[in-house]
Amino acid sequence: MMGKSHLIISTGVTLSVLGMADYKISLPVAAVTAVSALLPDIDEPNSLLVSRAIPKRFIQLFQIALVGLGAVLYFLGQAFAPWNILLAVLVGLVSFMPTRSLRNVVMILIGAGLIAFGHSLVPWSYLAGSLLIVCALLPHRGLTHTLYGLVGWILILFFSTNHYDTSIWIAGGLSYLLHLLADSVTNRGIRPFPPFEWRLKLNLMSTGTWKGTIVETGFIGLTSVLVWFVFFRNFPL
Repeated sequence: MMGKSHLIISTGVTLSVLGMADYKISLPVAAVTAVSALLPDIDEPNSLLVSRAIPKRFIQLFQIALVGLGAVLYFLGQAFAPWNILLAVLVGLVSFMPTRSLRNVVMILIGAGLIAFGHSLVPWSYLAGSLLIVCALLPHRGLTHTLYGLVGWILILFFSTNHYDTSIWIAGGLSYLLHLLADSVTNRGIRPFPPFEWRLKLNLMSTGTWKGTIVETGFIGLTSVLVWFVFFRNFPL
């Protein structure tokens, strides 16, 4: 499914379920729900979550910085020749990589930075940094689209937020699960238990096709009805 469909469906259904269960829906709960709705696609550099967190403008600035770094290595590193030239060429080649690949490079660098310099946030800096590095190296619909990824995200939320608000980890886990279930209706499906090859695949649609658009629109419509029923049904007109 498209990222915007995941965002609407997972967030809408999750908040509606919480509302029906009389959980308090605070801003942190809503924020975690929205992020969790998109989080499984963090292994896709062009996904809605990654492309918004690392926009194309940032990638362009990153390319310029790499070109500048290559020039510095070439002209100011003469004492280390020929290694300075090799490093300058390597950095220059990286700067001309496609946007998709450069986003992966940025994710790896951010992850490494969190691990190296996030001492005040230990152990969460290690967890977040490792998550970014691993996801940048994974194929799309890999580990993040499994029940292992789901359980891992729930545990992270539980141990980091349970003392603050129980509903945060419940919302995040449910929203993440709904993303996986939504992807299971596509022609690719998901592999919930790798290395086992079994796929959860209903094959109702293919993302980006007219049939896929109809199916996604239908699910969005049902989500809208649920949200109205839970939150707006009793509002005076």
